[in-house]
Amino acid sequence: MSTDVTAKSPAPAPPGGSGPAADGLLGVMLAGLRRNMRQYGMLIALGLIVVLFAIWTDGDLLLPRNVSNLVLQNSYILILAIGMMLVIIAGHIDLSVGSLTAFTGAFAAVLTVQHGVSWPVALVLCLLVGAAAGSIQGYLIAYLGIPSFIVTLAGMLLFRGLTEILLKGQTLGPFPDGLQKLGNGFLPEVGPNTNYHNLTLLLGLVLIAAVVWQEFRDRRRQQEFSLDVLPTRLFLLKLTALVAAILVITLLLASYKGTPIVLIVLGVLVVGYGYVMRNAVFGRHIYAIGGNLPAAKLSGVKDKKVTFYVFLNMGVLAALAGLVVAARLNAASPKAGVNFELEAIASSFIGGASMSGGVGTVLGAIIGGLVLGVLNNGMNLLSVGTDWQQVIKGLALLVAVGFDVWNKRKSGS
Repeated sequence: MSTDVTAKSPAPAPPGGSGPAADGLLGVMLAGLRRNMRQYGMLIALGLIVVLFAIWTDGDLLLPRNVSNLVLQNSYILILAIGMMLVIIAGHIDLSVGSLTAFTGAFAAVLTVQHGVSWPVALVLCLLVGAAAGSIQGYLIAYLGIPSFIVTLAGMLLFRGLTEILLKGQTLGPFPDGLQKLGNGFLPEVGPNTNYHNLTLLLGLVLIAAVVWQEFRDRRRQQEFSLDVLPTRLFLLKLTALVAAILVITLLLASYKGTPIVLIVLGVLVVGYGYVMRNAVFGRHIYAIGGNLPAAKLSGVKDKKVTFYVFLNMGVLAALAGLVVAARLNAASPKAGVNFELEAIASSFIGGASMSGGVGTVLGAIIGGLVLGVLNNGMNLLSVGTDWQQVIKGLALLVAVGFDVWNKRKSGS
């Protein structure tokens, strides 16, 4: 007598994982990370770099004074990285920003030191000069069709020469107190003595509330449109990590002199440009012309106009960075801004920009800039020579671009 035995097929594995491991938190995390590798890869790398250098420097990296200096020392590179990210997303490059930074700093010094112009007026005039420089380059690139590499390479030489002419090869300073605060100033003390900077604590709490609200709002909107969202546990883990990071940075800054003024400026830029790139039509058009220019033209995108405004914007941000670095040094120097364009480009690519355009975020540019900033600061604390510092930063850039190429091939397959 024979007995029929019906074999039961194993239950299908849940999406994003396989086997029992996928049922646990680790499986959920790995699945979420695989789907969001480009978005979170550099953020995880930044966290690991901070932890490693904190260990190697016996905690000196995370001393309140050093964290404050880290913000001040890298603020102008982060400002440039925001503009450079937009340029790269649009499918172009800008090699002139370092020289334009030096030129606007020199122009500010000539106005305020030699001609006694008030610093607010000088600030506005410098931003207008940056806008004019960016407009000229944008016009040549967008409407005359000259490659951005050639135009901005010429701009790099031109603005460096004009800086030498303005300063006559000499350092010029000091700047008025009001302008100095842009690069070295901190928010004032308010309220009772709590051994912390009260205004910084308040700003930190407001930022935490804003981040939590924004994260839940974005998640709810994605669910309403039936878009993929992070698993709940991974989302809560991400939110907890964000809140913890903001809280730690807030306490570190509040333990020293408080929030640097330039950090407020940088925060406004990140929020503003992040909103434009995520929600505004202009931001979508930048992604469109960088991702697929012929398709963007067929869709009615005015690619020349968009390209023109991208370079105009880059000129304004370069001028702002020039004012910040000149204010921090309290002098304008003919050698200011050397290699700033390379730092900004490296920050963008490390932060997730693609060589072919159409990919990248403002937050990614900030993360890339912080990766380079922490590497520089940590290696200086460890007394690593400048020769090896260049080697390590070059390898970091190579790894970031290689990861982008690998990720594209994997997605394509």
